[in-house]
Parts: sequence; C-alpha cells; structure tokens
Amino acid sequence: MVAAVFHELPPESGAPSPAAIVRKAETTVVGAKPAANDATAPATAPATAPATAPATAPAAAPVPRKPTFDWSALLLRVLPPLFGLGLLVGVWALVSITTKGSIPSPAETLQQAITVFSDPFYRKGPNDQGVGWNVLLSLQRVGMGFGLAALVGIPLGFMIGRFTFLSRMFNPLISLLRPVSPLAWLPIGLLVFKGANPAAIWTIFICSIWPMIINTAVGVQRVPQDYMNVARVLNLSEWKIVSKILFPAVLPYTLTGVRLAVGTAWLVIVAAEMLTGGVGIGFWIWDEWNNLNVKNIIVAIFVIGGVGLLLEFALIKLATAFTFEEVKS
Repeated sequence: MVAAVFHELPPESGAPSPAAIVRKAETTVVGAKPAANDATAPATAPATAPATAPATAPAAAPVPRKPTFDWSALLLRVLPPLFGLGLLVGVWALVSITTKGSIPSPAETLQQAITVFSDPFYRKGPNDQGVGWNVLLSLQRVGMGFGLAALVGIPLGFMIGRFTFLSRMFNPLISLLRPVSPLAWLPIGLLVFKGANPAAIWTIFICSIWPMIINTAVGVQRVPQDYMNVARVLNLSEWKIVSKILFPAVLPYTLTGVRLAVGTAWLVIVAAEMLTGGVGIGFWIWDEWNNLNVKNIIVAIFVIGGVGLLLEFALIKLATAFTFEEVKS
C-alpha cells in the first residue's frame, strides 16, 4: 500500500525529474575536491575560477604611406632622348674627323653658337642682321601665309565635307594640286605679285592650305549620323548645325590639320627665302654658304629645328586643350 501511494508520477514536459536532480547532485559531490579547511577555501576558490579573456583593443588605422618617387619612369623618359642626342653628337664627331675638318666638330660649332647668340639682334645694314631678326621675319611671313590659309581652308573644308556635290567637285582638284612641290609655286608668285616677300607668303599659303582642307572635310564626314538626324528632327538651321554640332565634333580634326600646316609652312619658308633673298633664316643660311661659313649653317639648322619643335609643342598643347578624352587616348 505504501509503495502504491508513493509511486512516481510521470514528469511534465520541460521539468526535470527528482531522480535526475539526485543523480546530478551526486555527480557534483563526487567530482568536487574537498577543501583543506575553512580558512584556505576562499584563497583557493579564485584559482579554480575560469580566467576572464582580456578586452581586445580596436585595430589601429593603417598609416598612409608617402608616395615614393618613381625613378624608373623618370629614367625611361630621360635616358632615351639623351642616348639619341649622344648618338647624333658621336656620328657628327666621327664625320668631322673623317672629312679632316671640312665639317666642323660639335665643340667648334658650340663655340660659334655662343658667339652668334651673344648678340642675336644686331643690325649693320639691310642684309647684315643678327639671327634673331632673321628668325622673327621668317615667323612673320609664316604667320601671314598660314593665317590666310586658315581663313580659306577651314571654311572650305567644312563646305566640302558637308555637301556631297562640293566634295565631288573639289576632290580631283585637291588630288591634282596637293602633290606639287612648294618651289614650283614660287615662280608663279613672283610673276603675279612682282615681289619676293609676297611671293614667299603666296608659297606658304598654297602649301599650308591642303592639310587644313583635307582634315576638316574628313572630320565633317565622320560626324555620327545620329547627330544629323536629331538636327533634322529639331529643324535646326544650317548655322545652328555648323556651330552647335559640326564645329565641336570637327575641332580635333581641324587642329590636327593646323598642326600639319604649320610644320609645312615652316619647312617651305626656308627654301623660299633661299631663292627670293632679303632677310630671313633661309636667306641667312644662303648668305653664310656664300661666305663658306659652315659653322653658322649648322647653327642655323639647329635654330630651324628648335623653332619648329616649339611650334609643334605649342599646337599639340592647344589641340589637347580642345580635344575630347576619347580622342586624346
């Protein structure tokens, strides 16, 4: 009867049974170490407690590195031109030794250049002037001939590229006249203008106009057709099409033609001045040849190359400033 009264009821779900509590208590008592006495118990208790993990400090922000100078890129930019100049000077010195002094050496030419540029703007007569005046007068002729060529060539290139009829009409003429040597136009200028200076300007004009016409016309023809379709939909006038659509799109091509035309003009003026005389860098070279002063001729060659390089560099910077990024690349 007693066993029936104290019979265990089934445990509720989630609550531990009394037997499980007893077994857990026995396991805890058996596994625990007996304390030596009451005095030492508190001292040993902290030793058995689990150590608390130290708080981790926040990671320090990475210190930005100062950009180091790229010496390899500098060497790749500087060394090749220096090697090229060194090769030129070496070949020049070798030719001077081979010709037994007929061609002056680089050192002798450098000394003569120092003498020439010590007073570049002297004047001792109409045909005896410093190299500075000769270069300025040549640049003046180039500017006049080139300016006239730009005034005529760029609008003509727009019209040739814009209208198919004009393109078919002028293409044979351009193909026929463009390959003609610049010196072949000089006698025509002398015959028509009756003067050396206008004839030189005429020669520069007729030789500089072709690159501007061709490059401008090609630029107009390469304008995307979608732009022109939008212009038709908006019913834009011809002036609006030229000023708002064609001019911004064609400007890189036009500037390329201008750069080529300036190089051609500076090339032509030397030959024209040699034949027409007067004052100019071409005439100065011819006059020094008559005096058998080869050192001054070589100095003049470097002056012509330096001025042409400056003109090229200036026009490249101008073209870069007005060119779209995709065209630059």
